[in-house]
This record gives sequence, structure tokens and C-alpha cells, in this order.
Amino acid sequence: MKVLIIGLGGVTNGGKTTLAEKLKKMLPNCDIISQDDFFKPESEVETDERGFKLYDVLDALYMDEMVKSIHNWMKSPASSGVVTEEPQNAWDSLKNTEDVYILIVEGFLLYNYEPLNELWNRRYFLTLPYEECKRRRSTRVYQPADTPGYFDGHVWPMYLKYKNELEENGSNVVYLDGTKSQEELLSCVYSDIVQELKKLRE
Repeated sequence: MKVLIIGLGGVTNGGKTTLAEKLKKMLPNCDIISQDDFFKPESEVETDERGFKLYDVLDALYMDEMVKSIHNWMKSPASSGVVTEEPQNAWDSLKNTEDVYILIVEGFLLYNYEPLNELWNRRYFLTLPYEECKRRRSTRVYQPADTPGYFDGHVWPMYLKYKNELEENGSNVVYLDGTKSQEELLSCVYSDIVQELKKLRE
């Protein structure tokens, strides 16, 4: 039995969750772990001198729990409740991949935490220009809600900080333009993962 661990990281509102869900429908034996499920409760998230809750940093997340969840999945992917029926429109190249299990890990801060970096088979990073990201973010409802100035004061600067760290230290990251259509992004990542599956089976 082989496992393929796919990272789907990047900017807030970049389309990570949507892309992960679509890939899950198309790939055999595929499961998703979402970083958003590991946020600490609001009372444990630090507040800075401006009154901003510092959600867009690693300290706002139970990262050790997240790593543990991924390791648990890797130990017994077949018992994780993963759907094993034939995916929609499966290519012939995907037939006979019963022995391969795929985990998509999606989140905004995946590649800046060392214990995760030894796990990835493939890493994708969705980007957006500032204006588009701000526009999309303004249409979403968060708990707790974004306070005035929060995007410019915390969210965007943290995205740039972690993206710069990644560009300095991260190799083998595929950058994706989040302004492209969902179909285009899906097609690009799907065909790339299919190539990885073929390699695994060789």
C-alpha cells in the first residue's frame, strides 16, 4: 500500500478548499485534512497592541495535532473512512490504483512548519494579487468577524511574510495563479497528480 501526500497551500480566499473538494471527487481513494479544523479557540489566540487577533500565524493553530492527524491517516488510510468507489470520469491511467491512497492537506500555512515539510510528495501554493484577495475576503463571513483594518494590518502582511520565507527556503513548490478559472486550476493539478500516481506505480 502506498500513500501520496499532497499539500494545497496559499493565500486566504485563494480557492484551496474548492480545489481540494473537486480533486477528491476525481481521484481514487482520496481524503482531505483541512488546516482550518486546527485553529485554537478565540480565547487562546493572541491579540496585538492594535487589538487584532493574530489568527494568521502558526501559534494560532494546534500544529502538533495536525501533524498527528496526518501521521494517523498514513498509518491506516483504508480505515479513515476514505471513499473507495471509482471516481467520476476516471482516466484509464487511474484504474488499478487501489493500492494507492491520496491525502490532500489544505490550508494557508502549510509549508512554514518543519515537521510537515518531510511529508509532502507534491506542494502547490495558490497566489492572488492584493486587490483581488481583499475583494474576495470582504465577501466572506468569519467567526470572529474581520475588524476594520484587519486585512491590511494583519492578514496580508502575514501572507507576504510566510510566502517570502517559502520562496527563500522551499524547493519543489508549484505556484498557482488563483485568478485563473477553477477548471484551469483543477486540470493543471489533476494531471500533475496523475503523473505522480504513475511514478508511484512504476
